[in-house]
Amino acid sequence: MNLIDLVNSLHENPKVKEFPDFKSGDTIAVHTKIVEGTKSRIQIFEGVCIGFKEKGRVNGHFRVRKVSNGTGVERVFPFHSPNVDKIEIVQRGKARKAKLYYLRERSGKSARVAIDYDR
Repeated sequence: MNLIDLVNSLHENPKVKEFPDFKSGDTIAVHTKIVEGTKSRIQIFEGVCIGFKEKGRVNGHFRVRKVSNGTGVERVFPFHSPNVDKIEIVQRGKARKAKLYYLRERSGKSARVAIDYDR
């Protein structure tokens, strides 16, 4: 085992194996741990997953987008972050692309992703 593998094994999040198998286009709810001073709480960020980078690897992450008060908000969540508590799939989406960056320019009904009833 070389030094890079040793560092990667130390920084892995054991909860990654419990995450469901989701794809881009799915509406997911990410439970994140927020630390405010000495207190910590769980906050839910619910939105459409618009892309992955190196899924399942130590430096991999996924991007979630939602519209809050008419403003688009995107957050990047690393897979192996200790702040990501759990992920729930709210709705399966039917997407034909791996990266849904075109949703950034759209609003209203055209910004929706079709529901995939087959999965």
